Amino acid sequence: MLDTTSTKFSHIRPEDTAWRGEGLRDFFLYKDLGIADATNGKVIAHLVKANHAPEKGTGWHRHEADFQIVIMTKGWARFMYEDQETLVKAGDCVHQRPGVRHYLFDYSPDMEYLEIVGPADFKSIDVDPVCAIPACTPWEEAKA
Repeated sequence: MLDTTSTKFSHIRPEDTAWRGEGLRDFFLYKDLGIADATNGKVIAHLVKANHAPEKGTGWHRHEADFQIVIMTKGWARFMYEDQETLVKAGDCVHQRPGVRHYLFDYSPDMEYLEIVGPADFKSIDVDPVCAIPACTPWEEAKA
């Protein structure tokens, strides 16, 4: 059977790509999983992990994307989705509907998640604050 898709096969092993700090947030590290290349920019999939303790978080923003999910693989993170605080723990999956205003403001030192977004070159747009943000947990307490 002829392959008539606009995507290609991809197999990325953990040792194939390094954690890098060249992502959307300087307090996280990112590991590219090769999906943007394999889908010709239709989708991006990357691992994201904590690199520095939370200080100010991501700020209020929304994404211009058709699809976005976050699957927490280790630790936890606290988000504001509009005016609702949401604790996302290892094993949880969150579908962030297009345009939802949100703020990741707290996370554990071992936080790691898989993020899948379409299209791969999605935009992050700062928005006006929706509500007050709770205080973050100092990492000394988070490790206990």
